Amino acid sequence: MENVTIDVVSDVVCPWCYLGKKRLEQAIEAVADELNVSVTFRPYQLNPEMPPQGVDHKKYLAEKLGGKDAVDRAHGMLSDLGHEAGIDFHFEQIALSPNTLDAHRLLRWAAIEGPDVQSRVSLALFKAYFEDGRNIGDRKVLLDIAESAGMDRAVVTALYSAGADVDSVKEEIGLARQMGVTGVPCFIIDNKYAVMGAQTADVLVEALREVAALKRAESAAGACQVAVQA
Repeated sequence: MENVTIDVVSDVVCPWCYLGKKRLEQAIEAVADELNVSVTFRPYQLNPEMPPQGVDHKKYLAEKLGGKDAVDRAHGMLSDLGHEAGIDFHFEQIALSPNTLDAHRLLRWAAIEGPDVQSRVSLALFKAYFEDGRNIGDRKVLLDIAESAGMDRAVVTALYSAGADVDSVKEEIGLARQMGVTGVPCFIIDNKYAVMGAQTADVLVEALREVAALKRAESAAGACQVAVQA
């Protein structure tokens, strides 16, 4: 079975990233008999200048999107798309737009414990924010999420207190920008191929199969070259 890696560059306050995660899960399930897909979530901040305490969500979005009507239209469309993917968006419950640096630090530590743990933390962050209206800039909320995903609450508390990985996460976000990532989600497959945006599961399935086919062709070409040299 072909091995394929996916690095998902995303921000946990991006509804399209939540939608992209769900669609990616559907795509991976569709190719489960063909490919062994491993996923790592990479950090990105849509607004790195967001103050630590966050800002009023409704006011912030209205200013960003051009008024309440534009926000309502966007939320209506996302709610419909989310329903199809199994997401129950509750935008009306979101009071604050938080700074997501601490959430990305948590995702980094979760990745060290394994891709399954990181996936659980990622899902819990999206669900907490978009479905439950919780403030994922609040460290108590983040500690609750870490613990619910099987992480050691005391260890995570100590990591936050020590300021661990603040610079590392910022550097990784900067690297993504240098690579040309200007919007999220961005799916980087096998460190070579990028799929931008919350594409449908069918599009992601096609991309995974194409990359796998290219890998097989490259492997076959390499084997032929070795045989000729021998």
